[in-house]
Amino acid sequence: MELLSPAGSPDALVAAVQNGANAVYLGCGDFNARRRAKNFSLDDLAWAVSYCHVRGVKVYLTLNTLLADKELPAALDTAARADRLGVDAVLVQDLGLASLLRRRFPDLPLHGSTQMTVHSLAGAEFCAQLGMERVVLSRELDRDAIAHICAHSPIEIEVFVHGALCMCYSGQCFLSAMVGTRSGNRGLCAQPCRLPYNGGNPLSLKDMSLAGHLRELEDMGVACVKLEGRMKRPEYVAVVTSVYAVALREGREPTQAELDSLQKAFSRSGFTQGYFNNKKGPAMFGTRAEADAPDEGFYAAARASYQKERPLVDVTMTAAIRSGQETTLAVRDPQGREATALGLPPEAARTRPLTEADVGEQLSKTGGTPYHVAGLTLDLEPGLSVPKSALNTLRRAALEELTALRSAPPRRREETASLLPPESVCAADTPPAWAFSLSDAAQLPPVLTAAPHSLIDLPLHLIAAHPEAVQQALNAGAEVRAALPTILWDREVPDISAQLRAAASLGVHTALVNTWDAAWLAKGAGFALHGDYGLGVLNAHTLEAMAALGFARATVSFEQKLSTIRRLPKPLPVEAIIYGHLPLMTLEQFPGGKPCGSLADRKNVTFPVVPAPGGRARVLNSQVLDLADKEEWKTAGLTAARFLFTVETPQECGKVIKHYVDSVPPAPGSFTRGLYYRDVE
Repeated sequence: MELLSPAGSPDALVAAVQNGANAVYLGCGDFNARRRAKNFSLDDLAWAVSYCHVRGVKVYLTLNTLLADKELPAALDTAARADRLGVDAVLVQDLGLASLLRRRFPDLPLHGSTQMTVHSLAGAEFCAQLGMERVVLSRELDRDAIAHICAHSPIEIEVFVHGALCMCYSGQCFLSAMVGTRSGNRGLCAQPCRLPYNGGNPLSLKDMSLAGHLRELEDMGVACVKLEGRMKRPEYVAVVTSVYAVALREGREPTQAELDSLQKAFSRSGFTQGYFNNKKGPAMFGTRAEADAPDEGFYAAARASYQKERPLVDVTMTAAIRSGQETTLAVRDPQGREATALGLPPEAARTRPLTEADVGEQLSKTGGTPYHVAGLTLDLEPGLSVPKSALNTLRRAALEELTALRSAPPRRREETASLLPPESVCAADTPPAWAFSLSDAAQLPPVLTAAPHSLIDLPLHLIAAHPEAVQQALNAGAEVRAALPTILWDREVPDISAQLRAAASLGVHTALVNTWDAAWLAKGAGFALHGDYGLGVLNAHTLEAMAALGFARATVSFEQKLSTIRRLPKPLPVEAIIYGHLPLMTLEQFPGGKPCGSLADRKNVTFPVVPAPGGRARVLNSQVLDLADKEEWKTAGLTAARFLFTVETPQECGKVIKHYVDSVPPAPGSFTRGLYYRDVE
C-alpha cells in the first residue's frame, strides 16, 4: 500500500520524505481544506515537486474546498501550474472545479477528497463517472464497509489510518460557519466541536490509529493509507510517518515501542479504533491533556531524523575504463531512466594500477545525495590509472543528470475550457414556489391546508411506513419528493432500495439527495434527481455539471449571501432554504456516544439533537432561520423556497406558513438570518 503523509509546510514535507512516505499531500494558496496551515506558494510548489520526485515520492495537491464562481479562475491557474510541474494528482471536493479540471487538464489525475462524503460503493462509482482515479472514504466506516467497497470499486480506495477524527461526516459540517462564519467547507474550520457542551466534550473524539490493522487493510485491497496532520508540526509528521513506513516496508504491524511513540507524538488521551471495529460509544471520546504532550528531547530526536539526507533511491551503475577511450559512467534508476557522463581517457599506470575496488569505492560515495548504489558493473582494462577526482567528477555529473531526468515534469495535454458562466434558466424577478421538508407525517395536514399545491419532501422511510400520507399529498395536488438519508452504507442499501421501490409504486418518482452516494443510488433506481444543501452548490459550473449528470434541480448552499445567490447564473433550476433549524452536523453516533436531545454550549445556547436514519444523529442550529419579513429571497431567481420542519409541532408548522403568507416578522431574539447577510470565510 502507498503511505500518504501530510505536508502542511516545507519542513513537514522534508520530514515525511526522509522518514519513508511514498506520497505527500499539500495545499497551495487558499483553495484547500487546511488554509490555516503554512501551506505552499507557487514557487514552493515547484521546489516541493522536484524534491519529492527526485526521491521517488509522489505529490498530491489539495484543491478540496467549495469555490465561488469568482474564485474558479485563480483555482484553475493554480491547477495549471501544478499540472505543468508534474503534480501527481489533485484532490477535489467541488463538482464544478472537478468538471473544469477534467476538461482542461485531461491527463491530470483527480482524486475525490474525503470532503465529498463518499461512504459507499455508489459514491465510488459516482467518482469513477467523473473520471477520478481514486477516492478517500469517510472516516466513519468499519472494516466490513471498507472491504465491500474495495472489492467492487472501479477506482482506487484511500483510507485514513491515523490522526484526528471529526465528529461530523466530512463535507456535511456547517457548525463552524454558522457560529463564527468560518466554513469547514472553505478550509477555515474553527473546531467549535472541541469546545465544552453539556458540561463535557461530547463532540470531541479521540484521534484514530489503525496501526495494528495494516495487513488487514492491504488484504482488503486498500490502495493507499493516509495520515492526517497538515496542521501539525514537522516532528509529528516525522515520527508518525516513520512508524507506519517501517511497518509497511517490513510487512508487519508496529511494535509496542512504536505505538508508544505514536501516542507521544500526539494523542487525545489515547487512540480509538471504534469506527473501524464497529464499537461506537463513550470510549471513543477524549480531549488533549497536558500530560499527553512530549518533552523537547522527543522533538529533538524527531528533528534529527530528517535533517540529514537519506539514500532513498537505489541506482545501478555501469562504468567502462579502457585505454584510448573516454571513461564512461551510466546510472540507471528503478524506473529505467538512465544518465550518462563522459570523462577523459585513462592513462597508463606509472605505479599502482586502478583496481575494481578503487573504482567501486569512489563511485559509491553518494553521501549527501538521495542515491544509494545498489549494483555496479565495471569494464576495467588492466594497467590503467584514473585520478580519484576524475571519478568523483564523473559520478557527480551522472547523478546530476539523473536528478534532472527524475525531476522533469511529464508531458501532458492542456485544453481550453470556458469559464464563461452558463446561461440562467431562472428569472430573478419570478416569485418562487414553496417547498416543505417534513420530518413527521403529523406535520403534513396543516401544510396541505395552508399550501395544497406545494412541493412536499417526505423522508424515504416515512413514505414506506405511511403510504396514506403520500396519497393524501397527491390527492391535494402536491408534488412529493422522497428525501433519502444523508448517509447510507452499503449494508443499508437493500432496505433503501426496497423503500425506493415502494415510493415509486405510490407515484413518487423524484429523490432529494444530500450526498453523491445517494444520488447515484437513486439514479440507478430510475428516480429524477433533486440535489439538497449537502452537495455544496456555490458556483454555476457545479450546477452545469449536475445538469449533465441528470439532475433536474439543486438546492444552493446556505453558506452564502442571498445577494450572491441572486447573481449566481442558474443553468439548472435552484431552490434555497428560507425557514428552519438548519442542519449543522451529521453524526454517525450521538454526542458522547449516548442518546441526548440537545447540546448546551458555554453560553447556554442550546442546539437540538435529533435522530437520523441508521441510528445516526443530526445537530440543528440553536435558532431557527426565518426570512418571513424579508423580500430578497423572492427575487433571487429561485424556483422554490424551502421550509425545513424538524422539531416543529403540526400547529407550529401552520403558524409558520401563515407568517409567510402575511409577511409577519419573527419574534425578536428568537430567530437568525443564517448566513444570508453575512460574509463567510
